[in-house]
Amino acid sequence: MSDTIRHVMIRGRVQGVGYRAWVEHQAHLRQLEGWVRNRRDGSVEAVFAGPEAVAAGMIAACERGPSAAQVDAVEDGAATPDLLNLREAGERFSVLPTV
Repeated sequence: MSDTIRHVMIRGRVQGVGYRAWVEHQAHLRQLEGWVRNRRDGSVEAVFAGPEAVAAGMIAACERGPSAAQVDAVEDGAATPDLLNLREAGERFSVLPTV
């Protein structure tokens, strides 16, 4: 069972710059569960589940993002297991389609 599940919205120049792939890679390095996806409004949405300190470190990293990104805002809140379970079956971390 995960210690915490966090729902994150990232705004700025975060699409078309490899942000989702970067998030996926960083989440795997940190052994977090969850998912990431683009939203039609130009933001990136993610869910991170794991030890609280590790998830907090991931969210802090999202404030910088990959080198080509320009992050203007990161909104962070609690998430439910139902939101976590939007990831692909059998995957620890998924890149989901745009919504």
